[in-house]
Amino acid sequence: MPSPRLLDQVRERLRVKHYSMRTEDCYLHWIRRFVFFHGTKHPRDMGGAQVEAFLSHLATDARAAASTQNQALSALLFLYRELLLVDLPWMDGALRAKRPKHVPVLFTENEVRVTRATGRHAPLF
Repeated sequence: MPSPRLLDQVRERLRVKHYSMRTEDCYLHWIRRFVFFHGTKHPRDMGGAQVEAFLSHLATDARAAASTQNQALSALLFLYRELLLVDLPWMDGALRAKRPKHVPVLFTENEVRVTRATGRHAPLF
C-alpha cells in the first residue's frame, strides 16, 4: 500500500491549490490504482515509462473510456509535477483510449411529418 504520508501530502497540496473535494477523491483514487498496478512501488521510484504502461493498461485491458483515462493522466501529472517536482516526458508511447465519434441522427422530412402527425417516432431503418 502506498505510504499514507504520500497520500496525505497529495491531499494537502490539492487543498492548498483549492481543488474541489471531488477532484481530491478522484486524484487519490487514481494515484492508489497506479501504485497498486506497479506492485506498491513508490512513485518517486517510477517515471514516464510506468505512467505510460498504466495508461496503456487502462486503454487496452481495462477498456476505460477516454475521459476516464484523461482523468487518471491528470492525477498522475499532478502527483509528479506538484508533489514530486518531476516533469514527465510527453506520453508518446501510451496507448490512448479514443473518444467515440458522435454521429447525429437525422430525420427525413417524411419521418418528421409522421412523428408530428402520430406523436410516435417513425422507424429509423
